[in-house]
Amino acid sequence: MFVIKNGKVLDAIHREPQYVDIRVENGKITEIGPNLIADGGDVIDAAGLTVMPGFVEAHGHIGLDGWGIGFEGQDYNEYGDILTPHLRAIDGIQPRDYALKEAREAGVTCLNVGPGSSNVLGGTFCAIKPAGVRVDNMIVKKETAMKCAFGENPKRCYRDKGNSSRMSTAAKLREMLFKAREYAEKLDAAKDDPSKKPAFDMKLQALLPVIRGELPLKAHAHQADDLFTALRIAHEFGVKITLEHVTEGHLIVDELAQENVPLAVGPTLGHASKFELQNKSWITPGALAKAGCHVSIITDSPVIPQKYLPICAGLAVKAGMDPFDAFRAITINPAEHIGIADRVGSLEVGKDADIAIADGCPFEIATRMKYVFIDGVNVLENA
Repeated sequence: MFVIKNGKVLDAIHREPQYVDIRVENGKITEIGPNLIADGGDVIDAAGLTVMPGFVEAHGHIGLDGWGIGFEGQDYNEYGDILTPHLRAIDGIQPRDYALKEAREAGVTCLNVGPGSSNVLGGTFCAIKPAGVRVDNMIVKKETAMKCAFGENPKRCYRDKGNSSRMSTAAKLREMLFKAREYAEKLDAAKDDPSKKPAFDMKLQALLPVIRGELPLKAHAHQADDLFTALRIAHEFGVKITLEHVTEGHLIVDELAQENVPLAVGPTLGHASKFELQNKSWITPGALAKAGCHVSIITDSPVIPQKYLPICAGLAVKAGMDPFDAFRAITINPAEHIGIADRVGSLEVGKDADIAIADGCPFEIATRMKYVFIDGVNVLENA
């Protein structure tokens, strides 16, 4: 047990800083308030420091595309089959990836990790803490979303295998969703009679949580037309969806505000390396947040090194984003986007003790972490 005292607390709930103490017991936040007594536990004096929830990444490939391994070692794209909903990120993550160490030491304490965008359907993302030697013990949520992709990547990767247009991409996704819906209907009709059940299909089985509204599609889309196609298909099948990258979101703000779906914006730091990124801009997350959209800022690590997540929020602020909106875009919003806000993303009683304590504003390059707790354990000391 320990108590954090005398710090300026940015809890991601209140717009203004709170000057309160935080009690941690058994890896959880158990009390927040003024003048808390340590009761024999340790005291962490955070005077002059900023106390925050650990940062949360809504979309990346860290651990699947590891530090220093190159194309030959990457595990985040499957190039042998354009439709792979049955693949799971949990089966490919390398817990000893050096980038995970960098992430936690920068205050990033929860990551949503999954397949890349070469496939129309790529498989499931999972939420993990970036500390541990066995991925099974790092999991916050085993399946957070089903990856699907639109735009240039599926076309480029499967151009010679029957997918050379955006129309083909959309048709392949629709076909799988039609089949999965029919598969679900047959299973429901069969009930407990095995003789009436359809033949087992691992791909369709993996899509059942999507069809049943238990798991959202996680739609890679940069251009406005691709974003609208993703939404069109989600509406057709009545499935949940989150939009990922949203590069041209600032061009269609009003339309996205009406849709009211979670948006993960980025990666924005870096060169516009392909046609569909030509309108990439730091104004995007701020423009969407101002319109009332639910915005998370992402690195798409390793496209941007995971440790620079708070710097990306700072660059959005520089481009006009409200600082509180930007802070929430790397804390509570991504936690809600992933579906784990009951555990992480803000400093509240009952949540995991994932806490970052820094010597300045999180958005500034010169800011250094003094403590980073994951489940109440200081990972700077145990890195």
